Amino acid sequence: MIKTEEIRQLIENLLKGSDKFLVDILVKPGNKIFIFIDGDKGVTIDNCKEVSRFVENQLNRDNEDFELNVSSPGVDHPLKLRKQYPKNIGRIIDVTLKNGSILSGKLVQVSEEKITIDTTAKVKKKKKKNQKEPETDPIQNIPFDNIYETKVRISFK
Repeated sequence: MIKTEEIRQLIENLLKGSDKFLVDILVKPGNKIFIFIDGDKGVTIDNCKEVSRFVENQLNRDNEDFELNVSSPGVDHPLKLRKQYPKNIGRIIDVTLKNGSILSGKLVQVSEEKITIDTTAKVKKKKKKNQKEPETDPIQNIPFDNIYETKVRISFK
């Protein structure tokens, strides 16, 4: 089976010095390789083709056959790296904390240690009849150490 670490080294060397970065690599049974890349200004199809061709040229199909898929993480994948947060400033996010609670709001700021969200942003919530929302500060500072998962909400506006 092809080793994830081998692929990671190849890609990190290729992307070094660019605004693109490796988000994740999955190697599934049958050597099905999924590579997810991102960039400060997004990722194009050409960026994905470049990574795909580079990896294909570096791995030897004669030694071990594989299937390769290179893409951006897409909106259905949670944010995995701190580098992914700044380009999502202004978007609505759902933050699942390590204690299991979920905060939703507009991402307004990102620093080395934390993110700041505005929970007063228009966020559709499923609410039971006559249920009152707890009163909290609308601006929430969330340390990265407290975040279990963050997903960007899809907006069709």
